Amino acid sequence: MFSFFRKKKIVPHIKLSGLIGNVGKFKQGIDFSGQEEIISKAFALKKTPCVAITINSPGGSPVQSHLIYNFIRQQAKKNKKKVIVFAEDVAASGGYLIACAGDEIYANSSSIIGSIGVIYSSFGFTELIKKIGVERRVHTAGKNKSTLDPFQEEKKEDIERLKNIQLDLHKDFIEVVEKSRGSKLKKTEVELFSGEFWSGRKAKDLGLIDEVGDANQILREKYGEDVVIKKFEKSKSWISKKLSSSNDHVNQLANILEEKSFWQRYGL
Repeated sequence: MFSFFRKKKIVPHIKLSGLIGNVGKFKQGIDFSGQEEIISKAFALKKTPCVAITINSPGGSPVQSHLIYNFIRQQAKKNKKKVIVFAEDVAASGGYLIACAGDEIYANSSSIIGSIGVIYSSFGFTELIKKIGVERRVHTAGKNKSTLDPFQEEKKEDIERLKNIQLDLHKDFIEVVEKSRGSKLKKTEVELFSGEFWSGRKAKDLGLIDEVGDANQILREKYGEDVVIKKFEKSKSWISKKLSSSNDHVNQLANILEEKSFWQRYGL
């Protein structure tokens, strides 16, 4: 009986879902500090052929994306484990950067994949405050401290500085993708690094993923029908559940709208 169970392969399966970064008042997004322990435990599991990771994220913080990506690769090297990544609805922007930690990447044919770019967005309120008779008063030590203030007119030099930062971040992103996918990337007329995103089926043609398939299907094909898939996922703490149902409705609404705007960028 015991030898029968020992023959079954166990695959730890990490689930990463949501915006990337300390999103919202109670930090329910994907961030490194919240996932470090879970990732470590999954990779520390003995006698496992690989670690599976499911990612469902429209992106977010480039720093947190890089931290998680690097930690997964470090753990894979340290524990000599293969990493197989599965995209669900979306693996875009920072979500795709994390997916690049996989030795293999799979997605549904209808998944949204890519968006290899950098975005900054805000609003301009200069005409509004004129209409309602508000005088803007800003005092800084350092001439560039009020860069891109939404209540002041945009300055050409501010936009140029922002563009330079974005180009640096974009370059880092491209380097991760090229290192991860290497010769798998297909040379076509499509510009892979323009910020465009594609369906899972098209992403396969472009070499951004390896094949179309879901975690249960692929892991059973690779490791047998009786493979044991052990889930590792960050649970919402009891205190967060209680606090998030408090009377702070304005903050909750702002967080919901912010998150929804990220998902809607990809038609979801």
